[in-house]
Amino acid sequence: MLRTALKPRWLGLFALLVGIVWACAQLGLWQLHVAQDKGLAEALQKAREARPALIDTVVRPHEAFPNPQSNRAVTAIGEYVPADQFIVGPRRLDGKTGYWVVTPLVVEETGARLAVVRGFVTDPAAAGTAPAGKVSVDGSLAPGESPAEAPTGMPAWPQEALGSIDLSILVNRWPGDIYNAFIFAQSERTAAGLGLQPSTGLERVPPPEVVGGLKWRNAAYAFQWWVFGGFAAFMWFRMVRDDAQHEREDEHVD
Repeated sequence: MLRTALKPRWLGLFALLVGIVWACAQLGLWQLHVAQDKGLAEALQKAREARPALIDTVVRPHEAFPNPQSNRAVTAIGEYVPADQFIVGPRRLDGKTGYWVVTPLVVEETGARLAVVRGFVTDPAAAGTAPAGKVSVDGSLAPGESPAEAPTGMPAWPQEALGSIDLSILVNRWPGDIYNAFIFAQSERTAAGLGLQPSTGLERVPPPEVVGGLKWRNAAYAFQWWVFGGFAAFMWFRMVRDDAQHEREDEHVD
């Protein structure tokens, strides 16, 4: 069969086959990327359009983080504990290096603490103090982060610096129950419904990008292109094999 495959006509068809298989593979990858992009766009749209839900309807203190609810719009009502505020970094926002300002919120419904990323600062001294009294915080839900080394070389300031929002650290430092989650605050309101503006130098941190699923129709198109490429390879093999078989039959007759 190898001798048959080396015939000029089969070598020419093999070269054409390589081009066809390559094209099918690239078209399949393109459709797969389209499927991923469309899935991501739909997930982002759903996350934007979802109505904020009270934090306790999504996750309760000490419950495992509900992965499908990542980036869910939530509302938490309670009071901040400014004395336990800390910063996390270094982090990046809009091309700038700085720190997240994180303050625990004692949720009114449960009395448990919830870590709230109130904003981003380039200078820790600009972190300011969380508002006193009852507040309603709207934000997006996120799971705790992996452990990370605390930043070094920080200027002296009264609040602690951590390398990540590591809930295993916070559960040992904060009294009472805590949530296995934190939120990126997008707005804060007083009990009277008045909106609160972040301190000067404190910028809101947008929620991270949502990882979307596949758009199955485009994923099916990708699979079809790969099937076409595989079918072309099979047909070349089949034709070479049949040609070799015919040659053996002719030799046997002779």
